[in-house]
Amino acid sequence: MKIDNNIDNTDAIGENHISTNHDTPLRDDAFELSDTDKIDSIKKDVTNILQTLGLDLTDDSLKGTPNRVAKMFVNEIFGGLHPDKKPKASTFDNKYQYGEMLVEKNITVYSTCEHHLLPIVGRAHVAYISNGTVVGLSKMNRIVDYYAKRPQVQERLTIQIVKELQKALGTDDVACVIDAKHLCVNSRGIRDIESSTVTSEFGGQFKKKATRREFLDYINLETKF
Repeated sequence: MKIDNNIDNTDAIGENHISTNHDTPLRDDAFELSDTDKIDSIKKDVTNILQTLGLDLTDDSLKGTPNRVAKMFVNEIFGGLHPDKKPKASTFDNKYQYGEMLVEKNITVYSTCEHHLLPIVGRAHVAYISNGTVVGLSKMNRIVDYYAKRPQVQERLTIQIVKELQKALGTDDVACVIDAKHLCVNSRGIRDIESSTVTSEFGGQFKKKATRREFLDYINLETKF
């Protein structure tokens, strides 16, 4: 009976998208295996899943699927788990004395829900106010992409982006808003294809109503080229 209760609790957490930690939960031995070894192991597991489902893996269309999925997991959609792939946030002195907030909006987010391993697709909007240091614009996109490329909960992803930029810039004045669709909601379960999820994290001056309002007004501007 106790085991059944634990299973019920696990299912409940999965359905409600509860995040239990700001850090991605990794084991201490997470990187003892090489990427090649991980691919070989995952390939066997995917083969077992597909065979269990009754698929014929001798078919030309399917026989390469286990290897493709394993390589995709390790090298692409979960590549952000490995600290060696963390982007270096190159920072520079703010020599031109720009003192207003800088906003990078509409950063593409491709992530994966850690509860069902289904895609999360959306946009991130990131801002900071320099205290003497600035960061290369592309690095903001790369930080978003790095933390998105792992099994995620959107709330955690939003916080991780802000914390990483706060650390790089040496300031609390960083904010992030993410608006994304979760295929675990859109394609299964309730199957609501219209809904999206919005999360935010505001640090330092962005906790002030006026500064937060200015940031939100910027990301609502229509961009045309």
